[in-house]
Amino acid sequence: MATLQAKMQEYLDSGVRLGWLFNPQDQQVEIYRQGRMKEVRFLPTELSGEEVLPEFRLKVEQFEFSA
Repeated sequence: MATLQAKMQEYLDSGVRLGWLFNPQDQQVEIYRQGRMKEVRFLPTELSGEEVLPEFRLKVEQFEFSA
C-alpha cells in the first residue's frame, strides 16, 4: 500500500487535483486533494468529483477482496 500512496503523491505533485485510492482489504478509500491532507473514509456509499468534476458521482456498492 505504501507504494501506491507514494505514487498518488507523485500524481499530486504533477498537478492532479483529486485522487481516490481504494483499499478493499481495509474497506476504505483514501481521498487525495491538491494541497490538503488525505482523508480516509470507511465503507463509503458514494464519492463525488467535488469541484474538479462537479457532476460526477461514483456509487460504491461493496468492496470485494481476493487474495
